[in-house]
Formats: sequence, structure tokens, C-alpha cells
Amino acid sequence: MVQLQVLLGAALERIRQLEQENARLRERLGQNSTNSSRPPSSDAPGTGRAKKKKRRGRRPGGQPGHAKHERALVPQESVDEVVELLPEQCQQCQGKLKGKDPEPQRHQVVELEPVKARVTEYQSHQLKCQRCGSLTRAEVPVEVRSAFGERLGASMSLLVGKYRLSKRLVCEVLSDVGGVRLSVGSVSNLEQQMSAALRAPVQQARAYVRNARVVHADETGWTQGVKAGRAARAWLWVVASTLVVVFQIALSRGRQVIQQLLGTDFVGWLITDRWSAYDWYDSGLRQVCWSHLTRDFQGFIDRGGPSGRIGRQLMSQRNRMFQWWHRVRDGTLTRQEFQKRMLPVERTVGTLLRQALGCGQKKTEGVARRILRLEKCLWVFVDVPGVEPTNNSGERAIRQGVIYRKLSFGTRSERGSRFVERILTVVTTLKQQRRNPLEFLTQALWTYRRGLPPPSLLPTSDLAQAAVAA
Repeated sequence: MVQLQVLLGAALERIRQLEQENARLRERLGQNSTNSSRPPSSDAPGTGRAKKKKRRGRRPGGQPGHAKHERALVPQESVDEVVELLPEQCQQCQGKLKGKDPEPQRHQVVELEPVKARVTEYQSHQLKCQRCGSLTRAEVPVEVRSAFGERLGASMSLLVGKYRLSKRLVCEVLSDVGGVRLSVGSVSNLEQQMSAALRAPVQQARAYVRNARVVHADETGWTQGVKAGRAARAWLWVVASTLVVVFQIALSRGRQVIQQLLGTDFVGWLITDRWSAYDWYDSGLRQVCWSHLTRDFQGFIDRGGPSGRIGRQLMSQRNRMFQWWHRVRDGTLTRQEFQKRMLPVERTVGTLLRQALGCGQKKTEGVARRILRLEKCLWVFVDVPGVEPTNNSGERAIRQGVIYRKLSFGTRSERGSRFVERILTVVTTLKQQRRNPLEFLTQALWTYRRGLPPPSLLPTSDLAQAAVAA
């Protein structure tokens, strides 16, 4: 009898363990981009999405009365050729017409000139000295010893770094479009030269971000080289201010990387997710991302039971908060009124999260416990103008690196990583500042080959003031 009770107890314990394992596996199977940190690209077909807005009976596209966004005409002084079209006779009575319209209707046709590479040949003559008989050959200037000019080198780096073409495709594009024949090795060599040319501007950008008032930070997986026959693990980090964005590829996901990027003396407002590498920073100066919290609350709902009830109430408070926040951003609700309305929301969210600690669902309890550790970081945006409730700016910036990784499978060496992080820093920052990346890269390579000061990635004072005002 005792032996049967022991066996029964062991069987019941085994059943309990299997039920827990089954629940964990079912939960993992039910994870998608709406209730976890998984990207939308990993969702299975038919995955449910957030409810769409109710139809208002309007047709797609621009609505009556909305401002048009048409292609602007090129200024008259920049037009290469003007063709005047003069009517010869009246369309009504067929009488002859004379004179010109002082304000003719303008129609422009934009066309590309045939692209042709410009080749400059340097002929180094060797002459014999009439006095001693020795031979002397003129040397090719240092700045033109590369077989490829600055604009061509900049174009290669831009095709790789911004448009994410492989080196082989870069060779094909330049051959098809410009008739330039080059090897994959030449593209790689020019990448390294461009990487060296961008070193100083990127260092300037790092210093700028360390002094920024508001910074978004994020990180994602990367691979660098091979270890034990497999791609070695690395991480791509980004720190983004309004006008300057800096990338770094590191072999660690620890706090030392973000401390190196921002400096341990950083005193700006930092917007992040809840990754523990950011926990060293002052919680009074840190805002955690509400997009991540939204997915966590959806996870509460999907688990059902007491967890689902708490999740639905949390989501209701979240929806109220964002509805008011959008009005603050649009200028239809004052910050003072917003702060007043948010007081009961903050109390309710805190109460619900503490209720979740005892809901009986282990995963929900763990998530609630981690959120409550950073409770102070949930509401910084309420009181501080310029701080967003989400880390969308950081995630939009790092998305470029994610796509690059998916296409290239990471980098093979540390030199390759330095090029990728620098070219991503440059093209993303210039996009923020609405500057031409090809012109910047051309100038950077031109100055590097001549030992001159490089161009600056820092925004002009007018641009910085406009960003602060916005």
C-alpha cells in the first residue's frame, strides 16, 4: 500500500511537471509580434493583428481639401534648355497671333544624361641625366595613386552601405550603368579606405551624441567572423539623437558597450527598452518603451484567466494614455492638463501590476515584477517635454542594420564591422539632416587622400535650433 502511494505521488508530480512544460510550450507556440519581442516578419500566415479603425466611407488616397504634395518645378535658372511653344493662330477665329505670354504655363521633363566614366591617364616619364647618366622617373601624386576616383569610391560605399547591395552586385551596377570594370577585391579595398576616411567624422558624431539632451538606444543581434565552425555572435548597437545617429558593432551585449557609447558621465534623457544593460543609468532620467509594454500587456491577455483580466485593464489605461499623448503632441491638449489626467492612470497601472504579482500565472508574475522594478521609468515622458513614451526612433534607426544583416549575414572581420558601423552612422545621420550622402562621402575620401581636415557630420546651428524648436 505504501509503495502504491509512493508511485502515485511520483506519477502526480510527473503529471504536474508535464502540464507546466506543456503550458510553456503552448505559450511559446502562441507568441507573435503582438505579444512578444518577435519581429512581424517571423509571424505565421494568418496571425491576428490589432483591430483596424472603423471605416468612414471615404475613398483611399487624398481627401477633399487636403494640401497637395506635388513635385516642385526646378528653378528657372537651373533649367538646361527652354523650349518655347507659341500658338500661331487663334483656335476660335483662326486669326494670326503675335507676342509672348509674360507668365507661360511651365512643364518640365527630367532626363538623365548618358553615364560615362571619365578616365584620366597619368604618364610618368623617365629621363636620363646628361650630367651623371642616371635615370629619374616622375612619381604619380599620392592623392591619385588609387585606380578609382573619389566620387566612384563614394558611389561604391553608398551602394553597399545605404542601398545594401553585395560587392558583386556593385560591380555589375557600375559596369551596366557606367561601363566601369572592377573586381570584388577592388570594392573591398575601397571600403577600407572609406572606413579610414570616416573615422574622424564618426568620432565627432559620438561626442555630439554624448552631449545630446534626449537619446534613444537599442541593440540587435549580429554576427562577426566564425567561431567553432559557426558564425560568431555579436551585437549591433545604436544611440540616436534628433539629428545624429551612431552605430557600433560589439562582441558584447553588456552595459560596458552603452557606457562606452554614451560615457559614464552622460546626463541626458535616455529612452530604451527594459534590457538590463541599461539598468546602470539613473532611473529618474530614463524612459522605458511603451511599445514593449503594450506587447507585454497583450501577453497577459492571451494567457487568459486572472492574467487576462488584468491585461485588459492595463491595455485600457494604455489606450487612454496614448489618446491624450497624441493630443499633447498635436497641440490640442496642454501638458498641464495632460499631467493632471495622468495621475489616476499612473496609480491604476501601478495597482494592476501589483495585483499581477499574485495572479497565479508564473510568466505574468515575472513580467510584472520586472516592470515594477522600473516603475519610475514608465512616466518620465509625462513631465519632460521632448521625451517620447516609445523607443520608436531607436528602432527605426536600427532597422537599417537589421536589413543589412539579413542580406549580408553580418561581417567576416573586425575591419568589416568598422566599415559597416561607420557607413551606417554616416548615411543615417545625413538622412536625419537631409544632406546629400554622395557629396559627403566624396568629400570625405578627397580630403583623406590629401591629408586635409574631413567634412563634419555635425548639424549646422540653424538645423540644431530648428530641431530643438520642433
